[in-house]
Amino acid sequence: MYPDVGAGDEEDLSIGRGVTGRNRGRGMQIAIGQFASGEDTAANLARVGDLVKQAASAGARLLVLPEYSMFSVPTMDDRFVATAEPLDGRFVTELGHLAATHDLHIVVGMNEAIPGEDRIYNTVVALTPDRSIAATYRKTHLYDAFGYRESDRVQAGPLATPDTFRIDGLTFGMQTCYDLRFPEVTRTIVDAGADVLLLPAAWMPGPLKEDHWTTLVRARAIENTLYVAAADQNAPVGSGASMIVDPMGVVLAGLGERDGIAVADVDSARLAAVRARNPSVALRRYAVVPR
Repeated sequence: MYPDVGAGDEEDLSIGRGVTGRNRGRGMQIAIGQFASGEDTAANLARVGDLVKQAASAGARLLVLPEYSMFSVPTMDDRFVATAEPLDGRFVTELGHLAATHDLHIVVGMNEAIPGEDRIYNTVVALTPDRSIAATYRKTHLYDAFGYRESDRVQAGPLATPDTFRIDGLTFGMQTCYDLRFPEVTRTIVDAGADVLLLPAAWMPGPLKEDHWTTLVRARAIENTLYVAAADQNAPVGSGASMIVDPMGVVLAGLGERDGIAVADVDSARLAAVRARNPSVALRRYAVVPR
């Protein structure tokens, strides 16, 4: 049974909520949320509801939450398949309710059921304040690395033109976790017109893993001259270090190891200025070709 995630008293958001790097400029406020989901789907949704309320109270227009926010355990097993839901299931329906209640776009990772299949999609869904789905992304590069075998229970998403959506004149695109290690994924998203990349993750901890994460998040922002809002799970599922990075690779906000949200501006004027100064996307001589 899912709780009424829209109910309850507002928290005192002035302390203990993990907001760092607040950036009150000309741009639109966006937020990242960091937490470690578990095997209790109702508890995960309640935690999502808390983070949504915090982001809305902070003035954000959009909140990005981690990969597998609906259900996760440190080692993938058949429960990921057993707990999967369709996009019109209870989890997404409740997210739509939260988006409408708090006038906020919500981007979140979930295990999506595939009818008639014994595997799932690792899906990111973007909900709008009118409760509709603005875009979806199904992870294309599965995490069969570092001793893990995501493909045993997950089906890779199709190679297709990336879904994007717009808020206040900015275009947003999405990808997931291990996709970060493949720079051509982000390049296809910027080629689709994205100004901001939204990156839910459950970046597994291990030797040098956090260093890889922070390096690659900044690299994708720099080489594509776009903002990156990367929302990771923290321990025990992920490495933490969620962050918002600007098109020059400057970290505007971050969460370290903590639960909570962080908020920063995404600014079209900053984006245009960086792209004029460093037109690397326009100057490149290679295109991305799927295989």
